[in-house]
Amino acid sequence: MRVGITGHRGLNTDVEKKVRAFLTDRIRQHDPAELVGVSCIADGPDSWFAESVLRHGGRLEVVVPATEYRKGLPDWHHPVYDWLISRAADIHHTGMTESTSEAHQAGSEILVGLVDELMAVWDGKPARGYGGTADVVAYAERTGIPVQVLWPDGADR
Repeated sequence: MRVGITGHRGLNTDVEKKVRAFLTDRIRQHDPAELVGVSCIADGPDSWFAESVLRHGGRLEVVVPATEYRKGLPDWHHPVYDWLISRAADIHHTGMTESTSEAHQAGSEILVGLVDELMAVWDGKPARGYGGTADVVAYAERTGIPVQVLWPDGADR
């Protein structure tokens, strides 16, 4: 089973705890020998998902939206990003250089094309900018990929 992730970044500590628990619970439902998690490994749900897949014994594949993608992530996340990318069984690239909204959407479209199911840490609201979580969910739905929305009741972004 190939499972991908998309989700909102910058979640508060309470929402993070609940989302991490949701992700761990969903990932544990899969046989580790058959689980491949696909992520862009940004800070937040992308990396929490990737860490959980690896802890569960699954394989990790990473999609890198742009060669400058890592530079656009928070400095505090770089060690996590580097560790996760070093654990990746495979790395997919868009071929784009600048880490723009278009590159992020292109990376997400590659991710959706690689998976059987998409987990979305999504509040159900429209994207705040092109390539946001809502755009990724809409793309997955248009292409027939099942989406599991994981969002804590009453939570805010």
